Amino acid sequence: MNLISQEDRWVAAARRGDPDAFESLVRSYEKRVYALALRMCGNPQDAAEASQEAFLAAWQGLPRFRGEASFSSWLYRLTSNACIDLLRREKHHRAGAGLSLDDDALPLELPDTAPSPQDQAERKELREAIEQGLQSLSPEHRVILILREMQQLSYEEIAAVLELDLGTVKSRISRGRKQLCAFLTRNGNFFSHRASKEAKKEG
Repeated sequence: MNLISQEDRWVAAARRGDPDAFESLVRSYEKRVYALALRMCGNPQDAAEASQEAFLAAWQGLPRFRGEASFSSWLYRLTSNACIDLLRREKHHRAGAGLSLDDDALPLELPDTAPSPQDQAERKELREAIEQGLQSLSPEHRVILILREMQQLSYEEIAAVLELDLGTVKSRISRGRKQLCAFLTRNGNFFSHRASKEAKKEG
């Protein structure tokens, strides 16, 4: 027996024009949508604007939503598109060349396992540098890294969200990681963080 989730009922009702059902969907996803937009846009004002545009696009597009992908994947796609459009309008599009980076070499989210004050300071510095590095990427590479490393989507889920083939997803993730590593290397954050960890191991 197929069980229909509460979200499925909200989506079905919202497709028929029920504003209360859509409001329930907004409340369910607004924090996640805003978090993605903030990572993409880099400031709260643009993130709020992009979030509003994404939800507006969702409300307008729901009658045509057929459920081939999950509602969340569809909403992430609308959010990433709204962010990219906003960034292009404001001419924040910046791209760079990168160095090689092994897939597992760069931790975008650092574990919080009883850090010492020095660890906390290092992690705060690295997180800030990563945020700056993400802003240095093109919107296309930025969104794909955020979806992969921070939203923890699989390659297949990212392909569905962004409507890209799997090879393009893998290529953009690889290039985005290289560009981000190059940014951190140029600013001294990547090597200083790793050197500190190696020194602790040796000590």
